[in-house]
Amino acid sequence: MASPIVTRADVLVARETVAGRVHRTPMLTSASLGRALGVPVYLKAELFQRTGSFKPRGVLNKLASLSAEEKARGVIGISAGNHAQALAYGSSLEGTDALIVMWQGVSEQKLEATKAYGGMVDLEASDPGTAFERLDELVAETGRTLVHGFDDPATIAGHGTIALELEEEAAEANVIVVPAGGGGLVSGIAAAAEGRVVAVEPEGSRALHEGLLADRPVTVQPRSIADGLSAPFAGVNCIAICRARGVESVLVTEPEIEAGFRFLYGRAKLACEPAGAVGIAAVLAGKVPLNGAKGIAVVVSGGNVSAETAAAILAGR
Repeated sequence: MASPIVTRADVLVARETVAGRVHRTPMLTSASLGRALGVPVYLKAELFQRTGSFKPRGVLNKLASLSAEEKARGVIGISAGNHAQALAYGSSLEGTDALIVMWQGVSEQKLEATKAYGGMVDLEASDPGTAFERLDELVAETGRTLVHGFDDPATIAGHGTIALELEEEAAEANVIVVPAGGGGLVSGIAAAAEGRVVAVEPEGSRALHEGLLADRPVTVQPRSIADGLSAPFAGVNCIAICRARGVESVLVTEPEIEAGFRFLYGRAKLACEPAGAVGIAAVLAGKVPLNGAKGIAVVVSGGNVSAETAAAILAGR
């Protein structure tokens, strides 16, 4: 499969590009889980990143690569919410305007936050699949520059900067567990990381898992409480990078996601979103093989969750 290659060198350049514009997010430890597993467990708290998720890393790296003419035309993206917020935020910093395609039924909190950051939102689509069709229509109509949420090499490289922080702050963690939707985050980390990388997806939203099996993007109908992982397919570049790096694929159930969510709230005091909890869900469920593990780093990818959703999961003990 032909694909632009994202390398560690690209990620190192991306780190310089976004330096000072994104937070170096906290690295926490879980002593109780570490004792239970017999190896140190680290939590990379990307929910404390600007806009509440890891997404500005990739967005700002991509926007920095655009020409003045491309920025003048405005940018466009598609997202269930986290990329939407990051693109609206990043565009305001770059002095360009952003149009984001979302769809009916997305998180009201993420929708309102996107607008608050200055983004214009198109809600014509009824679901993720038709939203990508709507995106194609609007790109053709408006001439805006597409900032892809997961399959652009610059976006992927920006997300990979997390791996550089992990190796500096949790050097013994040779297993990195990463939530996956379209694959931009996990492929970026895989491009830069030295150890094993494990992608975790909900059973009902398994675009990357199916894409890795087929060696090409496969359309799925995402259904999960982890709405931040609701990509209807994984990116061509993401699949190629993950296959080249031997990324492992793990699926978790909805009850396991809720258990992970409650663990992070109750034990780690991290007010994450369900998508951000799938990595720890896989670890708690014993689905991450520990063979050769000297330490495990789990990326908690975001914290944009409504109070109603959080309360409902926490009440389900």
